[in-house]
Amino acid sequence: MFRLAHISDVHMGPLPAVTYRELASKRVTGYVNWQRNRRHLLHDGILDTIVTDLKAAQPDHIAVTGDLVNLALNGEIELARLWLETLGSPRDVSVVPGNHDAYVPGAFDKICHSWAPWMRGDRQTAPVGRHAFPYMRVRGPVALIGVSTARATAPFMANGFFREGQAHRLGGLLDAAAGQGLFRVVMIHHPPVRSAVAQHKRLFGIARFQQVINRHGAELIVHGHSHLPSLFWIGTAEKPVPVVGVAAAGQGVGGRNPAAQYNLFDIGGEPGAWELHLSRHGLTGPATPPAQLMSLDLTLHSVRASQAAR
Repeated sequence: MFRLAHISDVHMGPLPAVTYRELASKRVTGYVNWQRNRRHLLHDGILDTIVTDLKAAQPDHIAVTGDLVNLALNGEIELARLWLETLGSPRDVSVVPGNHDAYVPGAFDKICHSWAPWMRGDRQTAPVGRHAFPYMRVRGPVALIGVSTARATAPFMANGFFREGQAHRLGGLLDAAAGQGLFRVVMIHHPPVRSAVAQHKRLFGIARFQQVINRHGAELIVHGHSHLPSLFWIGTAEKPVPVVGVAAAGQGVGGRNPAAQYNLFDIGGEPGAWELHLSRHGLTGPATPPAQLMSLDLTLHSVRASQAAR
């Protein structure tokens, strides 16, 4: 049995000092939103509680599906790198970027440089950059495939992008992993489902992504962005694929969105008869730490037989 933990949308706070020059961009709208809303509900005490409980579950690997930062300030990017070091070694933690990680032009290149050890494929020797995605790592019976949908967008927009070049490379990695008899997990920030988020937050290239999955297959897709503990299904009628979201890892109790959670996936079985079990673990109770922990089990049965759950 292989245990995979999944967290997303850390939105690490508090914000470092911000200069007027740094705010002369899209960051000004994000800064106002942080001061008015996010700083009251997203804080490191909640994140520490979630991570402590996650580590107690002793996962074999941790997937982080984006939005580690808020405004992609240099100080935030460095703080996120230090946090990743405490979360786990690059061998044990895999990261894909989110839209907040690429909040303004130039930010994507900075996170690729800073977080490269956690976003590099097993056989990758070239520097991590936009064309290095998707990447693949093999851990036990599992292939972890990281897709990037992150790109700087206009103010009040939070869209993601999945283009043809990455689609072609993803298909090749999915086929290679299937040829090795591996359980294929695709990590992506934006949910590849049309009904998951509002129009200004959705992924451009949903149809392209789903065509790749229909053609090449996968066993599990994990995402963030929506800040919701969701479950969708894509793929074909013969081979449906669960698409699983999670609440924001730093979200306090009492806000519009569910309080912080993480997902645990227990993966067993063998090619053609994989077994997948999902349990959600998160916070409930007072609006500030310490909060109480709760858990919910969702058995997805075998991937081969999961069509009945669509």
